[in-house]
Formats: sequence, structure tokens, C-alpha cells
Amino acid sequence: MDVRTRPLIATADPALLDDLLRLASAASTEVNVARTVDQALRSWSHAPLAVVGADLRAALSTADPPPHPRLVVVGRATGGTGTATGAPPGSEASSLLLPRDESALAGLLSRADAPARPPAPTVSVVGGRGGAGSSLLGVALALAGERAGRSTALLDTDPLGCGSDLYLGCDDSPPGPGGRTGWGDLLVRHGRVHWRDLREGLPGTSRVSVLTWTRRMEPARAGSLPVGAARAVLASARHGTDLVVADLPRCPSPASAVFLNRSDLVYVVVPADVPSVVAAARLVPWLAEESASVQVVVRGAHGGLTADAVAGTLGLPLGADLPDEPGLDRDLAAGRAPARQRRSPLARFADRAVAELSRVRDAR
Repeated sequence: MDVRTRPLIATADPALLDDLLRLASAASTEVNVARTVDQALRSWSHAPLAVVGADLRAALSTADPPPHPRLVVVGRATGGTGTATGAPPGSEASSLLLPRDESALAGLLSRADAPARPPAPTVSVVGGRGGAGSSLLGVALALAGERAGRSTALLDTDPLGCGSDLYLGCDDSPPGPGGRTGWGDLLVRHGRVHWRDLREGLPGTSRVSVLTWTRRMEPARAGSLPVGAARAVLASARHGTDLVVADLPRCPSPASAVFLNRSDLVYVVVPADVPSVVAAARLVPWLAEESASVQVVVRGAHGGLTADAVAGTLGLPLGADLPDEPGLDRDLAAGRAPARQRRSPLARFADRAVAELSRVRDAR
């Protein structure tokens, strides 16, 4: 069975995990194991069957994942009573108790087959230092998605940035019927967010919707994005669009970890100079801890410090060696989105990256 289509077993209880793995082995079924909620959410939408231990039930309900069509909550029978009650909202779950229901669970595992429709490919961008150009890359990737005919979500999570809507040239576009929606309106969200409803309040283009921090919020009060809001919005975007691009701040946070954990690719943008490489080296260990798919995009290498040298110093695969973008300052001053022309080096890379995203996801 392909690793992406394996049933999911989620529990932090070692004894329960041993029993569940024993039953999976008896059913000749390979499984993916998650010991935390975040690990479970990585495989949630792909898994044809989700087996959740009663010990993680409450935490998983709080995370409010998308409804799963085949969910089983498993606990232990103790003195005639059980602990496998309840399920994440929107999911219809079977409740099984061990050892009483071992044969039933083994049967479910043996019959696990096709997964649910996979979520949209997701790419995160982050600057190796301030002003590295990661937001420009995020906009370029979103525009590449538009050129490819994909409905795209551009999620700008940096509360101290200028806003990706400004780079995209839609910062003063008319708001939706209910007004413009920004991260500040979603800070207390923990439940499910429907992308169709959220999109109505977002600026953007015909195929790109941008969620950023609105300018009415003072940066000092913005703070970092709560994990609940990050999970809710990202899940909504991944199941409501064809491509998700996340623009992350440099400061490590639990919310940024949510995006990194669920990204098919992560690009860290580093200008080709010594101070930028030194700054990026402080960030890379954390990125690599949260994602196994981090690549470095090097900007402006002119021979003194090569892109290969930057990648080697940081210990990352080289995603791209980008030359200076022709006319970038002129376009930004005129309020034109960068990388709209296919001959642009940034646009050419973004087009390749969006195509690669599908291949990377399909290979997992």
C-alpha cells in the first residue's frame, strides 16, 4: 500500500499503540502512526481510515479537523464501561473498545482502501533575513498558480510586513459585502472556517485570494498568530482551493510550525552575501526540524559568493539561483505586481515550482 494511502493510527498511549499495531499486523495492513495531534493532521485527509485513541480524542476535537468519512475512536473496556466516546465535530465515528472489538477493528484495517481527496498542494516561504524577498516570491508563486488555472490562497501571516496585497496591487480593491477580512478578524477562531465564506472578504485577483493583516491593526498589538486560527484557516484553504502559498515571518512560533508541518515544499530566501547567510543559519535548524522539505532560494549571486556555496553552508538543497529581477523597483514604485511577465526570472522559477509541487505531493 502506498504510504499516502495507509490507515492512520493516532494515540500517545504506548500500550494502546502496541495493541493497535498488533491488530494492523494481523490484518496485513501497513499504517501511519501519529503520537500528537499535529502529526495526525498531516495524514488526516489522505488516510482512508483514521483510528484515534481515546487519549487524543479531546485534543483532536479542539483542533477541529475536516470531517473524516471513516473515523474510529478506540478505547479500553474497564469494568464493563468504555472510554471511546465522542468524535471531532462533523465526523461520524464508530466507537470500539478493546479487547472486546479486536476482530471488528482488524476487519476495518484489512478493508482500508481509497483515501479521501487530497488537500491542495501547499508551499511556505520565509526570509533568511529581513527584506530577503520572500514576500515577492510568495506573490510570484501565487501568480504562477493563477497562470496555471488554479484557485490560489495567499496567506500572509507576518504581522509586521507591508502585506502581500500591496505587492499584488490589490490593497485598495473594494471589500466584500461584509467588509474586508484580515487575520485580526480571525484571531479567536478555533472552529471550522468555510473558505467560500472567507474568500468573500478577501482582496485579490480573479484566481488569487489574499489573507493578510489589515492596516487598521497597529503592528505592536498584532502579536503572533494563534495556533487555533492558523489551523482553522489553513485547513479551510487546503480543502477549498487548488494551491496554498503561505508567507511566514522569520520568528519561530507554534502557528508557523503548523504551516511548515503541512507544507509540501518550504523555500527560505537568502541573498548571496555573508550577513544574510549568517542570519539564515540561525533560522534553518528550526525550519529543518519542522519540515523535511526545506530548500534555499538564493538571490543575486554575482560570483563572489555562489548559490552552491550558500546552499552548502546552510546544509540545504538549492531550490533556485535567482538573478536580479529586471525592473523590480520600477514595478513596485508603480504599484504593479512583480513577476507577471513570463520572461521574468522570478516568474519562470515560480511556474516550475508550482508544477513541481504536484509532483512532490504525488510522490509522497
